[in-house]
Amino acid sequence: MRVLGIETSCDDTGVAIYDTTAGLLAHVLFSQIKTHQQYGGVVPELAARDHIRKVIPLVDKVLADAGVEAASLDGVAYTKGPGLAGALLAGSSVARSLAFAWDIPAVGVHHMEGHMLAPMLEEPAPKFPFIALLVSGGHSLLAEVTEVGEYSILGQTLDDAVGEAFDKTAKILGLGYPGGPAISRAAMAGDSTRFKFPRPMLDRPGLDFSYSGLKTFALTKVAELQPLSEQDIADVACAFQAAAVETLVVKSKRALKQTSISSLVVAGGVGANLLLRDELAAMASAEGFEVFYPKIEFCTDNGAMIAYAGAQRMHQATKELAFQVKPRWSLEELQPL
Repeated sequence: MRVLGIETSCDDTGVAIYDTTAGLLAHVLFSQIKTHQQYGGVVPELAARDHIRKVIPLVDKVLADAGVEAASLDGVAYTKGPGLAGALLAGSSVARSLAFAWDIPAVGVHHMEGHMLAPMLEEPAPKFPFIALLVSGGHSLLAEVTEVGEYSILGQTLDDAVGEAFDKTAKILGLGYPGGPAISRAAMAGDSTRFKFPRPMLDRPGLDFSYSGLKTFALTKVAELQPLSEQDIADVACAFQAAAVETLVVKSKRALKQTSISSLVVAGGVGANLLLRDELAAMASAEGFEVFYPKIEFCTDNGAMIAYAGAQRMHQATKELAFQVKPRWSLEELQPL
């Protein structure tokens, strides 16, 4: 089965072709970072307009890169939610229209399911069951994954997502958007002993996260340090990143021990953070766990994960032209295969 995947949940336009026999045939991605940088974050209307301009040219490119014709496709998968409503509508309408024109079925895919299954594109792929740590600009959660479509959320953020906290702290420090890479770069020159940031909710049982207080602590610290020097910025970035990462590592360890599962899958844009990878590797080595990641390029939003997840759910696809998007959509609402 050969599936075209289209991802337009936020500010990345991703298109890919996945073949259940041959694997990933091609993928392309257009990032809107330059468009949104001047505003310090994603502007939903601009994101939707850019998706409209870019989707069809990217579909043409991925078909050419894969060396296949549209007639050889068996289905189209697209991100149905969660995400920005306008961005989701842009991708969904194009996907449904292409499927209708090509007389093949289409299926809407859950964005977070795509992220959690992205490591299945790698070798070795994780085996079920596993714990998924999904960390991005919009989501921070731990889930027990027993099979495709069988998800139990163990803990999630009570306020800001960790990626959102990175973005906001970077803005406080004047480091620009996106905040994750900017914080990581600045932290490399930081003194890790100068400031001690709080570790939210580590003193409580359970697996939920909270990052708004950490962001507020950074804001207060920056106000105390005015005027900021380059070293001040590096030291605050270092302390913030250490606190954010330690919280993720400790909660992941708790989830693995609580469920007696030995495999952890890390997905989402924050999964590319090098300190997080180093600390999780150290934890896994000490505790006897395994940690799996997608390629760095597949940590952020991409079409490959949607094409793969869509291939798993193609039995639910239809040829109906009508469609619906779900800007808010819990993983636990998904049906097992």
